Amino acid sequence: MSEFNELYQQIILDHSRHPRNFREMEACENHAKGHNPLCGDRIDVFLKIEGGVISDASFRGQGCAISQSSASIMTELLKGKTPEEARRMYENFHAVVTGEGSDAAQDLGKLEIFAGVRNYPSRVKCASLAWHTMKNALESGQEIIKTE
Repeated sequence: MSEFNELYQQIILDHSRHPRNFREMEACENHAKGHNPLCGDRIDVFLKIEGGVISDASFRGQGCAISQSSASIMTELLKGKTPEEARRMYENFHAVVTGEGSDAAQDLGKLEIFAGVRNYPSRVKCASLAWHTMKNALESGQEIIKTE
């Protein structure tokens, strides 16, 4: 178990310190903002959908290591997925981090490292902020998503 925790920490810290796809996407139709008022995490998610597939995904924001690394890994995994596949990923991720579906963890790949946040309820909101925001971006939502 300690090896898993060490790996978990290394991946979280790597993505937090060196986030992938950390940039604002110009002229993006699928964009949404998210905010966690309890801890101050803020995120903007940008999705480019071409031919029914997410061809590009990026984010901008500030917050704790968990929120930033979750967004970084999410944007890596979304590329090449259909919006429906992205919604299924959201559902699986949410089920795992909230403890409502441990069976879904096997479908998460890299994201399985976030399963441990279910033991820390205040961190679930940090890990899931990017995902709620991404879902809103798929729906071209204009209101700011809040995890409170």
